[in-house]
Parts: sequence; C-alpha cells; structure tokens
Amino acid sequence: MTGSYPITRLRRTRAHGWSRALHRENLVTPADLIWPLFVTSGKGVEEPIPTLPGVSRWSVDGIVARAKEAVDLGIPVVALFPNTPRELRSDDGAEAHNPDNLMCQAIKAIKDACGNDIGVLTDVALDPYTSHGQDGLVDDSGYVVNDTTVAMLVDQAVNQANAGADVIAPSDMMDGRIHAIRMALEMHGHHNVQIMSYAAKYASAFYGPFRDAVGSGGLLKGDKKGYQMDPANADEAMREVALDIAEGADSVMVKPGLAYLDIIYRVKQRFDVPVFAYQVSGEYAMIEAAQAAGIGDRDALLMEKLIAFKRAGCSGVLTYHAPHAARLLNG
Repeated sequence: MTGSYPITRLRRTRAHGWSRALHRENLVTPADLIWPLFVTSGKGVEEPIPTLPGVSRWSVDGIVARAKEAVDLGIPVVALFPNTPRELRSDDGAEAHNPDNLMCQAIKAIKDACGNDIGVLTDVALDPYTSHGQDGLVDDSGYVVNDTTVAMLVDQAVNQANAGADVIAPSDMMDGRIHAIRMALEMHGHHNVQIMSYAAKYASAFYGPFRDAVGSGGLLKGDKKGYQMDPANADEAMREVALDIAEGADSVMVKPGLAYLDIIYRVKQRFDVPVFAYQVSGEYAMIEAAQAAGIGDRDALLMEKLIAFKRAGCSGVLTYHAPHAARLLNG
C-alpha cells in the first residue's frame, strides 16, 4: 500500500543515479549469460553468417579461443551448435553418434584448454545432422516419429557426455526424451551432467537465421509444427515444463524469449526450478537491423531486453550478444 501525494512522491527515489542503483530490483551480470557458438569444419576458419551480422561459424580452434574469451569476460557457459557438412548428413542423422563429430571435437578441445573454468552446454536434436532438416526421424508420410527419435537422442546425449559436456540441452520437443536421457546418463556414470530442457519451445518465425547458421534452413522439408508448440498456447507450456521436471530436468528453457515473457513468468511462479530464456537469432537480428537503420541504439535495446528477461524470472539468458553485453556490464 502506498500513501497519497505529496506525502508519497515515487519520483524521489528516481532523482539521482545513486538512488536508482540503490532501489533497483533486478540486475544483469556477465554470470547471467550463455554464449551460443557455431562450430564448422577446418582449421583457422571463420565464416561470417550474413543473416546474423557480427556472428560467425568457427572451426574448433576458433571455438576454443571464444571459450577463453568467455572466461575472461566472466561468461560462465558456452552453448555449442554444429554446422555439419552436407556429405555427413543423412536421413537418420547418424553423424550425431560419431564420437569424433564436430560437436565432440569442440567439447573436448574446450575442456582440454579451459577445464572447469567454463561450462559447455550442448544441443541435443537431429536437425544439424539430418538431410531433411527435421529434429527427428521421418516416416514415409513425412511425420516425425517420436519413440525411435528418442532412442537416437539418448545415444547422442551419451556421446556428448562422454566427450565432456557439462549440460545436455535437448531442443527436439519429443515426448519422453528427458526421462530417457536422464536414465542413460545415470547408467553411463554421468551423474553430475545437467539437463537443461527446452521445455517450452515454440514453432516460431524467429528461428530463420539460426537455421542458416547450422545449415539446415535450405534442407528443411515441411515445418516443425507437429512437435514444437503452438504460439497461441500457454497452459500447454505448463504441462510440458511439469513433465520435464518430473522426468529429471535440472533447469528448463523457454524459446524464443522476448515474445514469451508471459510464459517465463508463469513457469517461474509455478515451479521451483531455474528458468532460462533463449534470445533467439531473429531477436538478435532485429536489434542489429535497428542499429544499422539508425532507429535504435544497440546497447540500450540489448540491455533493456536482458533486464526484461531477469524481471520475468530468468536465471540466465542465451544470447548471441553475450560478449558485447559482458563488456558493457564490465565497464
């Protein structure tokens, strides 16, 4: 309850910078950031991504350099996504199980170079490995089948854990995959490997630049509405999150982020579990486009979005702006 004017003047605490800092309810630090990185083949390779200005694919040696940069900036986790060469993609995504695939090479190289100074989060889904661009196996009718896909995802997750991954992040939205992956990790002795589930991942229009980055955009046949969530649904997201927590997720993710702040808030209010948001490629590209067009300031737009995620209840945010944000926050 507040008093009446002029006994209560809410502008009093806003009058000076020191007072605004003192009364600030939410704070973003570099420790709240996760930096997504794209891995490509070769050595000494940097491939700028046209639809993601300022973001590149890096060969493994470049990924290691980015991980060291993250450590210096105070960013605690990097998230890896491979751009698998087309000749290694197949209908069944078998390259996901190769212990020497791009993902596993990058995991091992980062852990060899940085040890436990940084966490490595790995994407579990088949779209970077399939020739059709879907996140799972497809039957003759074009339907992405669930249970046989889950079996593939389990082997993919164990493969990444064996390589040294710290956090497994299933982004496929198949039913039952969290329990299956958790049991497999336990069985293989990976008791401390975390699962950050993409629990509420929507069939969004904001993913286009990401699909370009991992090389699946031009390959995708059909859409992903049969397994990713309908943007119109909120109650369904609560059911998805509840199931994933029960099945063994240590944390959950809402993707995309900004258009789904209501979902983040509801998840945080209902469940006693860390919640993360993915500020996806389309959101990143919008900020860069605004900067390039002179209609918005990158730094101001970025920091306002990040504080919105924190205000909604996020423990952290995956963002391609992570190094830039960390530099701003570090002064």
